[in-house]
Amino acid sequence: MIDLASYFGLFAAALGAATILPMQSEPVLVGLLLTGKFSVSGLLAVASIGNTLGSIANWFLGRGIEKFRDRRWFPVGKEALERSSRWYRKYGKWTLLLSWMPVFGDALTVVAGVLREPLLPFTILVFIAKTGRYVVLTLATLQFLG
Repeated sequence: MIDLASYFGLFAAALGAATILPMQSEPVLVGLLLTGKFSVSGLLAVASIGNTLGSIANWFLGRGIEKFRDRRWFPVGKEALERSSRWYRKYGKWTLLLSWMPVFGDALTVVAGVLREPLLPFTILVFIAKTGRYVVLTLATLQFLG
């Protein structure tokens, strides 16, 4: 039962960390890896899926927030949104491979929603980026345990 709760905690941390919430999943993953009690591939899968689903939530936020662009309380100014949109259009969906980066990556996933990036390519690219980050972190942790 504790194992299931640990996996769920990692999933929740990974999902929350990928949204605009100020959370981190890396310490949770490393902590679970350090115990040596959990399947490495299981932890990678749970973290990657949770983090990708959090980015999908950002994509939906981007899709829905566009209609509020002209509201006074909108969190991004018109010029900043247009600048981000031009940058995204210039470099395209491949920028989503940077979605693993703190803060900047979350913003990319929201902009992808605003700019109507199709969900399937979005999900594939984000999953590759998020999984890649967790693989590197896992390998570094396991190397440290050496």
